[in-house]
Amino acid sequence: MPLRRGPFVRCWFSAALLLLGLAAFSSTSGSEHAATAALPAAFSDLLPHFLVEPEDEYIVKNKPVTLTCRSTPATQIYFKCNSEWVNQNDHVIERTVDPATALPVMQVTIEVTRQQVEKVFGLNEYWCQCVAWSTTGTQKSQKAYIRIAYLRKNFEEEPQSKEVALDQEVLLRCHPPEGVPQAEVEWQRNEDVLDPVNDPNFFITPDHNLIIKKARLVDTGNYTCLAKNIVARRKSNSATVLVYVDGGWSEWSKWSACGADCSMWRSRECSQPSPGTGGKDCQGLDLQSINCTSEQCPQTVSGAEDVALYVGMVAVALCLTLLLIVVVLVYRRKKEGLDADVADSSILTTGFQPMGIKPSKPGVWAPRPRRPPHCKNSHLLTIQPDLTTTTTSYQGTLRSRHDTTGKFSMSNGPLLDPLPNGSHTLHNGKLNSDPAEFVSRLSTQTYFKTLPRDVANTSYGTFNFLGGRLTIPNTGISLLIPPEAIPRGKIYEIYLTVQRKEDLRLPLAGCQTLLSPIVSCGPPGVVLSRPVILSMDHCFDACLDNWAVRLKKQNYEGAWEDVLLMGEELVSEPYYCQLEAETCRLFTEQLGTFALVGESLHMGAAKRLRLVLFSDAYCSTLEYNIRVYCMDDTQDVFKEVMQMERQLGGRLIDEPHVLLFKDSYHNLRLSIHDMPQAHWRSKLLAGYQEIPFYHIWNGSQRYLHCTFTLERLSLSTCELTCQLCVWQVEGEGQSFALDFNIAKDTRSLDSEFLLMDSNATALAGPSAFQIPYLIRQKICSSLDASCPNGADWRMLAQRLKLERHMSFFASKASPTSVILDLWEAQHFHSGNINQLATVMADIGKQEAMIFLVSDGEC
Repeated sequence: MPLRRGPFVRCWFSAALLLLGLAAFSSTSGSEHAATAALPAAFSDLLPHFLVEPEDEYIVKNKPVTLTCRSTPATQIYFKCNSEWVNQNDHVIERTVDPATALPVMQVTIEVTRQQVEKVFGLNEYWCQCVAWSTTGTQKSQKAYIRIAYLRKNFEEEPQSKEVALDQEVLLRCHPPEGVPQAEVEWQRNEDVLDPVNDPNFFITPDHNLIIKKARLVDTGNYTCLAKNIVARRKSNSATVLVYVDGGWSEWSKWSACGADCSMWRSRECSQPSPGTGGKDCQGLDLQSINCTSEQCPQTVSGAEDVALYVGMVAVALCLTLLLIVVVLVYRRKKEGLDADVADSSILTTGFQPMGIKPSKPGVWAPRPRRPPHCKNSHLLTIQPDLTTTTTSYQGTLRSRHDTTGKFSMSNGPLLDPLPNGSHTLHNGKLNSDPAEFVSRLSTQTYFKTLPRDVANTSYGTFNFLGGRLTIPNTGISLLIPPEAIPRGKIYEIYLTVQRKEDLRLPLAGCQTLLSPIVSCGPPGVVLSRPVILSMDHCFDACLDNWAVRLKKQNYEGAWEDVLLMGEELVSEPYYCQLEAETCRLFTEQLGTFALVGESLHMGAAKRLRLVLFSDAYCSTLEYNIRVYCMDDTQDVFKEVMQMERQLGGRLIDEPHVLLFKDSYHNLRLSIHDMPQAHWRSKLLAGYQEIPFYHIWNGSQRYLHCTFTLERLSLSTCELTCQLCVWQVEGEGQSFALDFNIAKDTRSLDSEFLLMDSNATALAGPSAFQIPYLIRQKICSSLDASCPNGADWRMLAQRLKLERHMSFFASKASPTSVILDLWEAQHFHSGNINQLATVMADIGKQEAMIFLVSDGEC
């Protein structure tokens, strides 16, 4: 028996001690906080049960949370937090009676502060529960966990910009910042919330990614991932989705009737759909022919043998005639020499005027200023201009890509066949009048695999030893082929194209950034006698103290190689650069694909951004969008954006501004201010939009822009005035003061802000140069020979501010010729030939270049 009573006695004793302890604990509190109460005898046998139990709570910033516990019937209620009893003084007690059961009800509340949670477990879990007593026993409530709420600033994964074809599926990933409680995610397009219920083309996955099931043109825009919880809301960087339309071929037409040449034709068009928004043109043939059967051919079968005989005789006669013509032309060219390529002697004086020096008598120029005593008598070769002669120029075998009427007879074989000695020749045959056919033929050859099929950004022409020029309009990209660059007796068909960055990826490492367009000229491997000059825009501050700029070239295997470190050029290398404020001119003896890549040496290095504003040309709704493009300040990107906006129906609403964007790791911010609040409001939730630093710095996103969606309060409101600001955090900024009528302003995209280049894309022979060929030869003969007083090519370089390149010029067989090549490349559009004549007069050649200095003069 003692063994059975032992545990019972111990349990009873423990319970008694607990009651005595609680009684002692409660006696320390004031009467208003007493947690014990006497129960009526009728309810003394009931256990307490909870009407309200404490629930999980989150502490937001420094605001404490309140926990509540309610029980009936109960004599005492206390809270225990993390296994420790909460002081009675921290309890607030209320007593009521349940009117339905007449049972007493007790409610106790406590407050938990952020300091309490952090003091015990920091950011780990902190819990509390309440314990209720009655005369019969005790009951414990559920545990309530108190957590400190937060939301990190940085997204673990942000959506990335994409260019997708029409009807293609698009996946934009988003992993929100870490937070407690876990953040809810929603997606926005141009600041408008996307609702998959209203638009089933959108689907948000359980892990918060956005899927566009079939991309539509209206899906083009800026997409933002928004994460929010009870503490804060965070917005990811915007990802630009550009939906383009690749061209599709229509169905083939019916075969034509059998023609006199016993062939039938059928055609189709690239119109289902037409290419748009930067989409690719259709690939394949748009015209097809087959031979007719003998029954369909209108020619009679009986006379086939006679026809074949006559055709053979005519062919032989034509071949003999062509051979005779070629022999005569070769003979005349060898006999007449260079004068056969220049129409008449009047070209020698085209564009030249005497520099204010009056002749003392007809046909004789006034004497020059006295030379230094160490120079001997001069010998002048004077040429009196013939003003009565009509000036003509050399017309090369050239077809511009804009010429859709001229047709040439060329073969169906390869464009340029390599000969054993490394030369190239043109075949006779038929060349399609469609300029895309030229690009298509080149793309089929092994060393043209990376050549884009973008005819709008490609030019080409046929050139011989007289040289010429290729230009891609409105891009700042040109290729100057100086005279004698192509060996005599050879003819090259040369192309020039600008690569889209999505077509040709250039790998960038670390903090490298693309500073120029990617330009291809070719065909690669052709033999050149002297350097050609490739001109292209760049977008950095042109201060080599801030940058390490490298010229990269793509090799035959498609890999990119560093071929030049700008500022450390070697005259023995086949590449040399002349860096100007906005342009780089590359001397190269090898054609290929080139680009400039830079790496900043310190945070003072800056890229030039061109800020351009567009809006919808027509607005019939309350919403009005303003698109702000932040692009590299090069003409080719500006041209692409203008073409894309023209297809989207946009219009230019202000003059472009230039912003220096420094390598400071700070983002670019855009905001809109000073709108008339009575008529307009912005739908932007935050005070500004922000473009991440790296999205801009690497230069890989060509159409980077932000959209401001405004809302007018009435359809009758058409006048819009506001201030739009773009600035780099802790850097410089630009502002646009907008004041225009959204209904009446119909400014065309072909405005003065886009300089329309009306020059031909290809020029061959003397028409491609400002300095006539023979005068150029005389200048070179005069200045190439060194003169002790410096009146030679060195002074010409100094007068043209090219003295930095003296070593490069001196390494060439004719330094003067290279200087004149560079002058031609710099001044093709705006050059004044009289300015060059003035420089020559300053050197001491006051006859304005119509002379020849003999060796005995110096």
